[in-house]
Amino acid sequence: MTTPNTVPRPPRPAPVELDTAPATRERRIFPGWRWVAVALGFPIAGYIGWIVGGRVDAVGAALVGGALTGAGIGAVQWWAADGVFGRPAAWIAASAVGFAAGLAAGAALVGYDTDLGSLALMGLVTGAALGAAQGLVLAREGQHDLALAWGLATPVLFALGWCASTGIGVDVEDQFTVFGAAGSILFMLLSGLLLARFSPARTRAS
Repeated sequence: MTTPNTVPRPPRPAPVELDTAPATRERRIFPGWRWVAVALGFPIAGYIGWIVGGRVDAVGAALVGGALTGAGIGAVQWWAADGVFGRPAAWIAASAVGFAAGLAAGAALVGYDTDLGSLALMGLVTGAALGAAQGLVLAREGQHDLALAWGLATPVLFALGWCASTGIGVDVEDQFTVFGAAGSILFMLLSGLLLARFSPARTRAS
Protein backbone atom coordinates (compact mmCIF):
# COMPACT_ATOMS: atom_id res chain seq x y z
CA MET A 1 0.00 0.00 0.00
CA THR A 2 1.36 3.40 -0.99
CA THR A 3 0.93 6.62 0.87
CA PRO A 4 -0.19 9.83 -0.96
CA ASN A 5 3.37 11.19 -0.83
CA THR A 6 4.96 8.06 -2.24
CA VAL A 7 5.47 7.83 -6.02
CA PRO A 8 5.96 4.28 -7.28
CA ARG A 9 9.19 3.76 -9.15
CA PRO A 10 8.97 2.53 -12.74
CA PRO A 11 10.44 -0.90 -13.34
CA ARG A 12 14.14 -0.87 -14.20
CA PRO A 13 14.81 -1.70 -17.84
CA ALA A 14 16.60 -4.94 -18.55
CA PRO A 15 20.28 -4.47 -19.28
CA VAL A 16 21.13 -4.30 -22.97
CA GLU A 17 23.81 -6.72 -24.01
CA LEU A 18 26.19 -5.23 -26.53
CA ASP A 19 28.04 -7.36 -29.03
CA THR A 20 31.60 -6.43 -28.31
CA ALA A 21 33.11 -9.15 -30.49
CA PRO A 22 35.48 -7.43 -32.87
CA ALA A 23 35.01 -7.74 -36.63
CA THR A 24 37.78 -9.53 -38.43
CA ARG A 25 39.11 -9.05 -41.93
CA GLU A 26 38.82 -12.26 -43.91
CA ARG A 27 41.04 -12.92 -46.95
CA ARG A 28 40.22 -15.88 -49.13
CA ILE A 29 42.57 -18.04 -51.17
CA PHE A 30 40.25 -18.00 -54.22
CA PRO A 31 37.52 -15.48 -55.16
CA GLY A 32 34.75 -18.09 -55.04
CA TRP A 33 32.64 -20.22 -57.36
CA ARG A 34 31.55 -17.22 -59.48
CA TRP A 35 35.11 -16.78 -60.76
CA VAL A 36 34.88 -20.21 -62.46
CA ALA A 37 32.61 -18.52 -65.02
CA VAL A 38 35.69 -16.73 -66.38
CA ALA A 39 36.87 -20.03 -67.87
CA LEU A 40 33.64 -20.18 -69.88
CA GLY A 41 33.64 -16.50 -70.77
CA PHE A 42 36.88 -16.64 -72.75
CA PRO A 43 35.90 -19.21 -75.41
CA ILE A 44 32.34 -17.91 -75.72
CA ALA A 45 33.38 -14.28 -76.11
CA GLY A 46 36.22 -15.33 -78.41
CA TYR A 47 33.90 -17.31 -80.65
CA ILE A 48 31.48 -14.38 -80.94
CA GLY A 49 34.34 -12.03 -81.79
CA TRP A 50 35.71 -14.49 -84.34
CA ILE A 51 32.32 -15.03 -86.01
CA VAL A 52 31.64 -11.31 -86.33
CA GLY A 53 35.15 -10.00 -87.00
CA GLY A 54 36.46 -12.98 -88.93
CA ARG A 55 39.91 -14.55 -88.83
CA VAL A 56 42.55 -12.36 -87.24
CA ASP A 57 44.52 -11.78 -90.42
CA ALA A 58 44.25 -7.99 -90.72
CA VAL A 59 44.04 -4.93 -88.50
CA GLY A 60 40.32 -4.41 -89.07
CA ALA A 61 39.43 -7.97 -88.13
CA ALA A 62 41.61 -7.76 -85.03
CA LEU A 63 39.99 -4.51 -83.91
CA VAL A 64 36.40 -5.67 -84.41
CA GLY A 65 36.90 -9.18 -83.07
CA GLY A 66 39.10 -7.95 -80.26
CA ALA A 67 36.59 -5.34 -79.11
CA LEU A 68 33.76 -7.87 -78.97
CA THR A 69 35.94 -10.47 -77.27
CA GLY A 70 37.26 -7.97 -74.75
CA ALA A 71 33.80 -6.67 -73.92
CA GLY A 72 32.49 -10.19 -73.37
CA ILE A 73 35.42 -11.22 -71.20
CA GLY A 74 35.21 -7.97 -69.25
CA ALA A 75 31.49 -8.46 -68.58
CA VAL A 76 32.04 -11.97 -67.23
CA GLN A 77 35.02 -10.85 -65.15
CA TRP A 78 33.06 -7.99 -63.62
CA TRP A 79 30.17 -10.28 -62.64
CA ALA A 80 32.47 -12.99 -61.35
CA ALA A 81 34.51 -10.58 -59.22
CA ASP A 82 31.37 -9.63 -57.27
CA GLY A 83 31.94 -5.88 -57.16
CA VAL A 84 35.73 -5.81 -56.83
CA PHE A 85 36.24 -4.23 -60.26
CA GLY A 86 34.17 -1.12 -59.63
CA ARG A 87 31.59 0.21 -62.07
CA PRO A 88 30.61 -2.23 -64.83
CA ALA A 89 30.57 0.31 -67.68
CA ALA A 90 34.12 1.46 -67.01
CA TRP A 91 35.50 -2.09 -66.65
CA ILE A 92 33.77 -3.45 -69.76
CA ALA A 93 34.70 -0.44 -71.90
CA ALA A 94 38.33 -0.62 -70.80
CA SER A 95 38.37 -4.35 -71.53
CA ALA A 96 37.00 -3.82 -75.05
CA VAL A 97 39.41 -1.01 -75.92
CA GLY A 98 42.45 -2.66 -74.33
CA PHE A 99 41.82 -6.04 -75.94
CA ALA A 100 41.15 -4.57 -79.39
CA ALA A 101 44.27 -2.41 -79.34
CA GLY A 102 46.44 -5.17 -77.93
CA LEU A 103 45.22 -7.83 -80.37
CA ALA A 104 45.64 -5.55 -83.37
CA ALA A 105 49.17 -4.60 -82.32
CA GLY A 106 50.21 -8.11 -81.28
CA ALA A 107 48.85 -9.89 -84.35
CA ALA A 108 50.44 -7.35 -86.70
CA LEU A 109 53.75 -7.62 -84.84
CA VAL A 110 54.00 -11.35 -85.53
CA GLY A 111 52.72 -11.04 -89.10
CA TYR A 112 49.50 -12.91 -88.19
CA ASP A 113 51.48 -16.15 -87.81
CA THR A 114 50.11 -18.96 -85.64
CA ASP A 115 53.18 -20.87 -84.50
CA LEU A 116 53.71 -21.24 -80.76
CA GLY A 117 56.26 -18.45 -80.43
CA SER A 118 54.16 -16.01 -82.45
CA LEU A 119 51.00 -16.71 -80.46
CA ALA A 120 52.85 -16.39 -77.16
CA LEU A 121 54.22 -13.00 -78.24
CA MET A 122 50.82 -11.92 -79.53
CA GLY A 123 49.30 -12.94 -76.19
CA LEU A 124 51.97 -11.00 -74.33
CA VAL A 125 51.18 -7.81 -76.28
CA THR A 126 47.42 -8.31 -76.04
CA GLY A 127 47.63 -8.94 -72.32
CA ALA A 128 49.86 -5.92 -71.79
CA ALA A 129 47.32 -3.58 -73.40
CA LEU A 130 44.38 -5.24 -71.66
CA GLY A 131 46.11 -5.31 -68.29
CA ALA A 132 47.07 -1.65 -68.60
CA ALA A 133 43.51 -0.61 -69.46
CA GLN A 134 41.94 -2.66 -66.69
CA GLY A 135 44.64 -1.65 -64.24
CA LEU A 136 43.84 2.00 -64.88
CA VAL A 137 40.22 1.36 -63.90
CA LEU A 138 41.36 -0.35 -60.69
CA ALA A 139 43.73 2.50 -59.88
CA ARG A 140 40.90 5.02 -60.28
CA GLU A 141 38.89 2.93 -57.83
CA GLY A 142 41.74 3.31 -55.32
CA GLN A 143 42.90 -0.31 -55.58
CA HIS A 144 46.52 0.46 -56.41
CA ASP A 145 48.05 -2.83 -55.25
CA LEU A 146 45.59 -4.87 -57.30
CA ALA A 147 45.99 -2.53 -60.26
CA LEU A 148 49.76 -3.04 -60.35
CA ALA A 149 49.60 -6.80 -59.84
CA TRP A 150 46.83 -7.20 -62.41
CA GLY A 151 48.61 -5.09 -65.00
CA LEU A 152 51.86 -7.02 -64.61
CA ALA A 153 50.30 -10.49 -64.52
CA THR A 154 47.85 -10.24 -67.41
CA PRO A 155 50.49 -10.25 -70.20
CA VAL A 156 52.12 -13.36 -68.73
CA LEU A 157 48.77 -15.11 -68.28
CA PHE A 158 47.78 -14.40 -71.88
CA ALA A 159 51.07 -15.76 -73.19
CA LEU A 160 50.65 -18.87 -71.04
CA GLY A 161 47.05 -19.23 -72.20
CA TRP A 162 48.09 -19.38 -75.84
CA CYS A 163 50.86 -21.86 -74.99
CA ALA A 164 48.39 -24.12 -73.18
CA SER A 165 45.82 -24.12 -75.98
CA THR A 166 48.46 -24.63 -78.67
CA GLY A 167 50.09 -27.41 -76.67
CA ILE A 168 46.94 -29.56 -76.54
CA GLY A 169 46.44 -29.32 -80.30
CA VAL A 170 43.80 -26.61 -80.75
CA ASP A 171 43.45 -25.64 -84.41
CA VAL A 172 45.09 -22.23 -83.96
CA GLU A 173 45.45 -21.85 -87.73
CA ASP A 174 41.87 -20.56 -87.71
CA GLN A 175 43.31 -17.38 -86.18
CA PHE A 176 40.97 -16.96 -83.24
CA THR A 177 40.86 -13.79 -81.20
CA VAL A 178 41.70 -15.59 -77.96
CA PHE A 179 42.87 -18.98 -76.70
CA GLY A 180 40.54 -21.89 -76.04
CA ALA A 181 39.43 -23.96 -73.07
CA ALA A 182 42.84 -25.08 -71.81
CA GLY A 183 44.22 -21.56 -71.74
CA SER A 184 40.98 -20.24 -70.26
CA ILE A 185 41.09 -22.67 -67.35
CA LEU A 186 44.72 -21.78 -66.70
CA PHE A 187 43.92 -18.06 -66.78
CA MET A 188 40.93 -18.54 -64.49
CA LEU A 189 42.93 -20.42 -61.87
CA LEU A 190 46.01 -18.17 -61.80
CA SER A 191 44.12 -14.89 -62.06
CA GLY A 192 41.75 -16.08 -59.33
CA LEU A 193 44.63 -16.65 -56.95
CA LEU A 194 46.00 -13.21 -57.76
CA LEU A 195 42.62 -11.54 -57.34
CA ALA A 196 42.07 -13.15 -53.95
CA ARG A 197 45.55 -12.13 -52.83
CA PHE A 198 45.38 -8.45 -53.78
CA SER A 199 41.69 -7.55 -53.61
CA PRO A 200 40.41 -5.90 -50.40
CA ALA A 201 39.70 -8.33 -47.57
CA ARG A 202 36.05 -8.80 -46.65
CA THR A 203 34.77 -7.88 -43.20
CA ARG A 204 33.36 -10.73 -41.15
CA ALA A 205 31.92 -10.51 -37.60
CA SER A 206 33.61 -12.95 -35.23
